[in-house]
Amino acid sequence: MGEKKYEDPVAITKSHHRFLSTVLGSKEAAKHSILYSYKHGFSGFAARLTKTQAEKIAELPGVVQVIPNGILKLHTTRSWEFMGLHYYQSSKNLSTESNMGEGTIIGIIDTGVWPESESFSDKGMGQAPVPPHWKGICQKGEKFNSSNCNRKDAVGHGTHTASTAAGYFVEKANYRGLAAGLARGGAPLAHLAIYKACWDIGCTDADVLKAFDKAIHDGVDVLSVSIGNEIPLFSYIDQRDSIAIGSFHAIAKGITVVSSAGNDGPVAQTIVNTAPWIITVGATTIDRAFPTAITLGNHQVLWGQSIDIGKVSHGFTGLTYSERIAFDPDSANDCRQGSLNATLAAGKIILCFSRPDTQDIQSAAISVTQAGGVGLIYAQFHTDGLDSCNLIHCIKVNYEVGTQILSYIRRARSPIAKLSSPETVIGDLVSPRVASFSSRGPNSMSPAVLKPDIVAPGVDILSAYPPIGSKDIQGYALLSGTSMSCPHVAGIAALIKSLHRDWSPAAIRSALVTTASQTGTDGMNIFEEGSTRKEADPFDIGGGHVNPNKAMNPGLVYDITVEDYIQFLCFMGHNDASISRLTKSKINCLKNNHLALDLNLPSITIPNLHNNETVTVTRKVTNVGQINSAYEALVEAPYGVNMTVEPEVISFNMTIKILSFRVTFFSNHKVHPVPDAEYRFGSLTWTDGEHFVRSPVAIRAIKFESYSDNV
Repeated sequence: MGEKKYEDPVAITKSHHRFLSTVLGSKEAAKHSILYSYKHGFSGFAARLTKTQAEKIAELPGVVQVIPNGILKLHTTRSWEFMGLHYYQSSKNLSTESNMGEGTIIGIIDTGVWPESESFSDKGMGQAPVPPHWKGICQKGEKFNSSNCNRKDAVGHGTHTASTAAGYFVEKANYRGLAAGLARGGAPLAHLAIYKACWDIGCTDADVLKAFDKAIHDGVDVLSVSIGNEIPLFSYIDQRDSIAIGSFHAIAKGITVVSSAGNDGPVAQTIVNTAPWIITVGATTIDRAFPTAITLGNHQVLWGQSIDIGKVSHGFTGLTYSERIAFDPDSANDCRQGSLNATLAAGKIILCFSRPDTQDIQSAAISVTQAGGVGLIYAQFHTDGLDSCNLIHCIKVNYEVGTQILSYIRRARSPIAKLSSPETVIGDLVSPRVASFSSRGPNSMSPAVLKPDIVAPGVDILSAYPPIGSKDIQGYALLSGTSMSCPHVAGIAALIKSLHRDWSPAAIRSALVTTASQTGTDGMNIFEEGSTRKEADPFDIGGGHVNPNKAMNPGLVYDITVEDYIQFLCFMGHNDASISRLTKSKINCLKNNHLALDLNLPSITIPNLHNNETVTVTRKVTNVGQINSAYEALVEAPYGVNMTVEPEVISFNMTIKILSFRVTFFSNHKVHPVPDAEYRFGSLTWTDGEHFVRSPVAIRAIKFESYSDNV
């Protein structure tokens, strides 16, 4: 990467050619080698090089780093009403107050988009011009010409995420008759800018960096990035973390970046996209389900869930358990392909029990189909998200229901069952729950930064999807993943930006985190799904479940400048020179051991609070509510930790809009596991009686030095 700064983008590209030609021997060879020239966020380029050429470039003066091109993963509509964002004008909420995001631009870095979808129609956007801060271009497509760019701009993942963030109203949208209703995105009147950086195999670092670079130039307000790295994570200024690098330059230009948390839950420390300037989003369920009845020959009715329509046999059919018809009954994988005896399976419904990490419902369905089975009942420990088997009717049940069915099979002389069609049920379901697949904290890269920031709907989300040949799909699909929760928050961020044009990305993040909910529809604390079924903590939900209507009027916000993030990078161990090359400006790292703890996040995390040690952190809040107001501190201290706030009351007026305060923690807890103590959780809430500005608190009190003492 070249360090030299150029203001003219054309000159930057030419300088990259000259720079590379010193190694390749000619400008012509350099032009053929270079894939991308990065010039809006930072100066650098991506090129096809041999190992020897790369090593030579790495030795040249002014080069920050030369790295191989990596591959990132794609993290794969009742939800808006579930969150209280009603679209009709008689309802006062964030959607109506912001005029549904009119005038904002949401950039989507993903697999591209299928622009012919009804969700991307501009018919409701009137003759409103493109926002004046848009500097990009329009690329033509089938039934899509340059005139369409006055309103809105194809591969399924990107189409789904884009329509979730800003799809227009589509009546009678459904997936094979399920989840039928009015489909729309969070900001239906926002403009969409689509950046294709991903294919079926994933997304390369070079393409992702180019997408960020172009989006910065084009002038988007919000970026939705439903992709991420694998564990272990790379340093935030290591070019192998293209999302951290690209997003840093984006937020420096005032662009809010929202990204997915990853789909490796419920295991701890699997969270990705952990940079403190990114809004990292985990996934939750909504109050919609697709119950499917299983009627046994003894007239007992049991329930599972399914999204398979049109493959139902209306009468009773033979029912058997996979081990009874397996070639090897002792096999641990009794539903693997080729394991079932076709003579015994033909024409029957097969009950299969899942084997973790070796099979899923779709692979089991293939096995059953190949053996001539006509239906599948798939028993597994609870996981979120439904998949269509396409080949036969599949119903997912938990182990309890599966065991009841197995008991019936063993008792009955000729076991039979009838599988019904799934139904759509809305409401009266305890939600949200943290999705079983949603990646969890704590943050392995920088433990003092709480991740995820927030959670949002990401299970069985109905949004636009390109038809794949079957006429009954109608261009919509039900998908699950933090990929689906990310654009929900991106759409909400666009609504907030439309309402508060002067708010920074950090202010928008703060509004989302400090107003989030910790309770479900039953009034109890949110629980997580998966193998543990425990009460959710900040490493599962961050601040909590997004509450759009409260976020538009948070009262106070925790703001952060680019300089604050730079000093945080200094504390992370990067020297002045390396950070200067990232920021394209001279850096003077301050010597402050508390820079990580004092980063003005809307949360407080102390990874190592030693026994009988006192730690004080500083925060400052900006008043965005009533001019004359006073806030009192409400403290919920983590167990075994003394927690005090000074001052306990802060007051604002016409001249005082920003105030600092200190939070002091002291641990005198006697028993601590070694070397990795458990975190304890609490909160700090500032309230004026109307607003409740809540920051989650996570403290790990330890008695002995730990291998992870660096925060």
